[in-house]
This record gives sequence, structure tokens and C-alpha cells, in this order.
Amino acid sequence: MPRRHDPERRQRIIDAAIRVVGAKGIAGLSHRSAAAEADVPLGSTTYHFATLDELLVAALRQANEGFAKVVASRGGLEDPRTDLAAELAGLMGEWLAGDRTGVELEYELYLAALRRPALRPVAAEWAEGLARPLARRTDPATARALVAVVDGICLQVLLTGAAYDEEYARGVLGRVIG
Repeated sequence: MPRRHDPERRQRIIDAAIRVVGAKGIAGLSHRSAAAEADVPLGSTTYHFATLDELLVAALRQANEGFAKVVASRGGLEDPRTDLAAELAGLMGEWLAGDRTGVELEYELYLAALRRPALRPVAAEWAEGLARPLARRTDPATARALVAVVDGICLQVLLTGAAYDEEYARGVLGRVIG
């Protein structure tokens, strides 16, 4: 039987891995669970992703795009006329609005880098991707501090289930900016 051409299979496996992690956590992800979720043969997952870490890297890279899309859609970080603290607080509010499953998934994958060194460079890409435009508006040290505050506030909201308080975030970010 000839091999069927399926150019979308790799992407379907990544999407399936994200759904598995969203439903069962990282501990529930395996080549087998991703293959079952994607409705592809097990060999397809190992063909495209030799190790589970490779699959997790692809999933984290795709998950990182969620916040990047929010940043790009607003465009305020680049505009020197924008109140930077208000813009960052608004970005977090937009990101955390509604169903938080995607944000939770992004953080679960992000924090998995603590135990999986292969994920660390991708986790760092997220922080660098946010710090870069912030450094153009402030300085590198302040930009890193702002990224840490964004991370901290988002994690607190996710862990406590509390409503996001944009005024609080704006005030804290404003203090860091000075």
C-alpha cells in the first residue's frame, strides 16, 4: 500500500498534544496518547517527534504564540506615546479574559522547563520576546523586571482563581517602570 501524503499530520499531532496536556497535564502526554488524540498511527508521532521532549518543545512553541498574538494585535508596546504600565496591564487582562484553559496550558508547558531542560530555550524565547520591545521603551534590566512581574501576576491569578485586577497590575507595573 503506498504511503498517503499527509502534510498536515505533524501539525495535527502538535494540536493533539496540546489537547492532551490541557485535559490530562504533562504527565498524561505520551506518543501513544498524542497519536490516539490525533487519530494517527503511533509510528507517525515517533516519526515526527523522536522524543517526547521534541513534541513538548513543539507544543510549547505553539502555545507561546497565544500571548505573542495578543501583543501583536494591540501594538501598544512599540508606541512611545502609550502608557507602558497601562498597556501591559491591558495585555494581561486580554490574555486572561474568558476561558483560561489556553493560558493555563501555556504556563504548564512553560513551568515544565524546570524539570525538562529541552524546554528551557523555548521558555526563554517567551520571556525574551516580551522583554525585547519593553527594553526599547525602558532598559534591559527594567524590561526583565517587568516580564517577572507579568509572570508573577498571571501565575497568582491562575493559581488562586481570582479575578484579574487591572488597576492593581497597572500600579505595580508603574512602580517598576518608575
